[in-house]
Amino acid sequence: MSISYQQEVFRKLVHLSSLWMAAAMLILPRTVSVILFGVMFVLNVLVEYAHFKRVPVITPLYNVFFGRMLRKQTRDQFRLSGGPPVLAAACAVSLLFPPQIAATAFATMILGDTAAALIGRKWGRHRAFNGKSLEGSAAFAATGWLLVTIGTAVFGWPLNMWLWGMVGIAAADAAEFFNEQIHMDDNFTIPLLTGIFLSLPNLAG
Repeated sequence: MSISYQQEVFRKLVHLSSLWMAAAMLILPRTVSVILFGVMFVLNVLVEYAHFKRVPVITPLYNVFFGRMLRKQTRDQFRLSGGPPVLAAACAVSLLFPPQIAATAFATMILGDTAAALIGRKWGRHRAFNGKSLEGSAAFAATGWLLVTIGTAVFGWPLNMWLWGMVGIAAADAAEFFNEQIHMDDNFTIPLLTGIFLSLPNLAG
């Protein structure tokens, strides 16, 4: 069941608050980042399962802070929210990629997904078979390309890395657009794809 646009805005504001993780990837040692995000992922899953099982204290507190953001789900089927995949992605990119690439890839997921959702729902006029809008997809691509360009300027990446980053954003955009069809959470696939493509010049060299 779809949530209202106001609820979507609130969800994305919480989503944007996760940008601190991108900053942490640049500041903290890689091992610390991996452990931190890994522990947070496990705790998040446990809390969400406790909420699903209606554990006293945890369930009402969870509803107070996050209830308005949740999409409806059946009572006999446990489904994770977008939180655990975000934390899993933060842990994965911190482990797999250098800090600059990890932070850029993770920020692309946060900002690109936010742009796609809010612009697509508000101004999306051209819809695909899955309900996603071309306007939202364009907003994701523009945001991702801007972030890769900023990363190239700030971190001094070579031109070929920027080019591969552009391709990576296109791949991540497709993963976001068809996330329901490929049955993979875009909060996880977007940063992984972006990080992989940004890393290709280093792997080839």
